[in-house]
Amino acid sequence: MNWEHRKYRPLGAYSQSKLANLLFTVELQRQLTDSGSAVRAVAAHPGVAHTNLISHVGGFRGAANKLLLAPITQDGQHGALPTLYATTQDIPGGSYVGPDGLIHTKGYPEMAKPSRASRNADLARSLWATSARLTRTDFPVPATV
Repeated sequence: MNWEHRKYRPLGAYSQSKLANLLFTVELQRQLTDSGSAVRAVAAHPGVAHTNLISHVGGFRGAANKLLLAPITQDGQHGALPTLYATTQDIPGGSYVGPDGLIHTKGYPEMAKPSRASRNADLARSLWATSARLTRTDFPVPATV
């Protein structure tokens, strides 16, 4: 964790953070279900939305990113659609919503299949416990919400 014992790779760290998001959703939904709560935890991703997120990357790398990513990006409004769908539709807890288009980088919202690693309940519990320990924070899920 935290790239303390290996060389930091920005794309690897980004990918790992997205896996952690899905694992947290899995564990939160498990805890909500176990507590009898009707609240649902769902995850959504915007695909590759053309926003200012990578605008700080300059030089050759920045120009290459813009050129190479252009065919698979969508505007910010379309990037927001999966999140809007996840929050307004009656979908099961633990669901994952993303774009339906080419390699799931753009398009309209659909229920997506998360990676096998992100569905690992033991890994989700472990990440939750490790995060609580590292932040010295307990994340209690109320019995009824």
